[in-house]
Amino acid sequence: MIVGVLKEIKVKENRVCMTPGGVAAMKANGHQVLVEKDAGVGSGFSDKEYTDCGATIIATAKEIYEKAEMVMHVKEPQASEYPMIRKGQIVFTYLHLAADEPQTKALVASGATCIAYETIQKADRSLPLLTPMSEVAGRMAIQQGAKALEKTNGGLGKLIGGVPGVAPAKVMVIGGGVVGTHAARMACGLGAQVYLMDISLERLRYLSEVMPANCITIMSSKKAIQDLLPEIDLVIGAVLIPGAKAPSMLTRADLKLMRPGTAIVDVAIDQGGCFETSRATTHTDPTYEVDGIIHYCVANIPGAVAMTSTMALTNATLPYALQLANKGWKKAAQDNAEIVPGINVHDGKITFKAVSDAFGLPFTPVADILK
Repeated sequence: MIVGVLKEIKVKENRVCMTPGGVAAMKANGHQVLVEKDAGVGSGFSDKEYTDCGATIIATAKEIYEKAEMVMHVKEPQASEYPMIRKGQIVFTYLHLAADEPQTKALVASGATCIAYETIQKADRSLPLLTPMSEVAGRMAIQQGAKALEKTNGGLGKLIGGVPGVAPAKVMVIGGGVVGTHAARMACGLGAQVYLMDISLERLRYLSEVMPANCITIMSSKKAIQDLLPEIDLVIGAVLIPGAKAPSMLTRADLKLMRPGTAIVDVAIDQGGCFETSRATTHTDPTYEVDGIIHYCVANIPGAVAMTSTMALTNATLPYALQLANKGWKKAAQDNAEIVPGINVHDGKITFKAVSDAFGLPFTPVADILK
């Protein structure tokens, strides 16, 4: 198969979807790999490192879309790329379609088979291709939240961990999944007083056993959140419904319960955001203020630490990319049930129900196209 590795064009997105080592593995399996010029520079990989591993460097994305049978990205295709996507082509990347109607309609119109990293799912319901970036995003959420709390950035001027004789910040993490757990662990490590909230009592029991003593687990509810907000310095939104739009956890009215200069970080922003006042921002202009509350809503948080993120992502995606390249999408999905929920769009049909529900569009079960 001819596999295309595209350069990311989202603002300040420095990751790349495949390391030179990944190219070597593709070549070892008999595939041709086309890498867009300078695709890996932001992650520390030169074109020469790719050619040394057998890749062919291609000058433009247009040429890759024209030649490749499967194209790979990190972030979703941007509007300028929609016309380049071909019928029958495999698009393998993060898509987050339930929060992006224009992209959804463009991919449907393309006739391509679009497989989303974030909805590939194991039998235990874990999301193997979302997990590594969720780990990074959770940890980064605390770093960015700490910056947002600095007075020079509009915040309270409060140090997350405090100092001897001065109390640390209080951090609320809503959602006890991968993002939330890593955010809470990072905040605890810095010395904050952390409130970790989830709606699963079983999950909370587990977290209470494994998290540090300065992490308090609380059953999440609207009232529990509102009761805590007046004393919280930083809120991390870490809720997820796989493939669907994120649920809203804070309304604009809830912001009135918080002190001016406190901060919120919405890690769910690439799925539409979990705060009513959230809107996607970029690494170039990451924060804004609403009713005195500093909002950090960057939709590609792991792009800030591209070297780490690219290596972690390739570790997770490469086995699936090899299956798709070795067998074709249909046989790969028939042989590996984990790939099936990853297929969001195929040949003009939406095949992931949460996406069709988000926009009231027709739904076709993947099982119908795998017959």
